[in-house]
Amino acid sequence: MRLSRAQALRDGAPSEGARVLVDRLWPRGIAKADLALDLWARDAAPSDALRRWFGHDPGRWEDFARRYREELAANPEAVEDLLALCREGPVTLIFAARDEAHNNAVVLRDWLAERLAEEECAK
Repeated sequence: MRLSRAQALRDGAPSEGARVLVDRLWPRGIAKADLALDLWARDAAPSDALRRWFGHDPGRWEDFARRYREELAANPEAVEDLLALCREGPVTLIFAARDEAHNNAVVLRDWLAERLAEEECAK
């Protein structure tokens, strides 16, 4: 299993395997045909309330990450399709945020990797 991230707004953003948009809203200025996605995991994105509260403020990053992880844990069906893709092969999480270090794809990548590692340990 390989998980990577790529910014949707950057032309030629590197990607490997299945391409999954992990934002609740479609990226501004990008036509749906131009993004070449395998899945739009809208329900795996942070809730509207959490997204608005965070507002891409790095000062809120730690609280955002904790609260987003709580949302993911409370709604496992939202990530089931994404986990299934990860079990099959490489996945690139596509996001629109300009801040590459403080965005939901960072938290989601780590959360997915932890779930997959737990599955491997349980075998």
